[in-house]
Amino acid sequence: MENYIEDRKFEKETFATQPLLKAEYYNCTFTGCDFTNADLYNVVFLECVFITSNLSMARLTKTAFRDVKFRECKMLGLRFEDCSLFGFEVNFDRCILNHSSFHQIKIKGTAFTNCQLQEVDFTGTDLTNALFDQCDLKGAIFERTVLDKADFRTSFNFSINPESNRIKKAKFSLYGVTGLLDKYDIQIDR
Repeated sequence: MENYIEDRKFEKETFATQPLLKAEYYNCTFTGCDFTNADLYNVVFLECVFITSNLSMARLTKTAFRDVKFRECKMLGLRFEDCSLFGFEVNFDRCILNHSSFHQIKIKGTAFTNCQLQEVDFTGTDLTNALFDQCDLKGAIFERTVLDKADFRTSFNFSINPESNRIKKAKFSLYGVTGLLDKYDIQIDR
């Protein structure tokens, strides 16, 4: 890649209409930026932080996120499986990721903190050691998902079938155990 941009702060820029330069961004911060429907094809983000930015419906074909943090971002309908998966490492804090997809990718150890993950597709995803702290997982799809040692103790509204997912040593609260029994259509009184 010809363009290399390092240690730059982008604030309140709109990349939905003015495309982001195809480059490798290292240690950059994007605050209040709008990437709605932006084409991020082949853009590389290394050790970058996105704060209060909107990335909804951005196209992520061959986009690289390596040690990238998202804080308070709106990220509706993203297809993370389209990203370059070499070195893929992301963490999310207070983000809205509804209707996004992590279909069949490895995101071991990823932290989702205070996130909305409604109707997110985790089919075939490796979430070993992932942390779901205070997350709303209503309608999230877990099918053939590896959840070994994942932590769901403070999250809610999830439905995970233990027979079609790997959940060895995963952590759940007593309250959340009902999300493991949904497939049986039984009534549990509290």
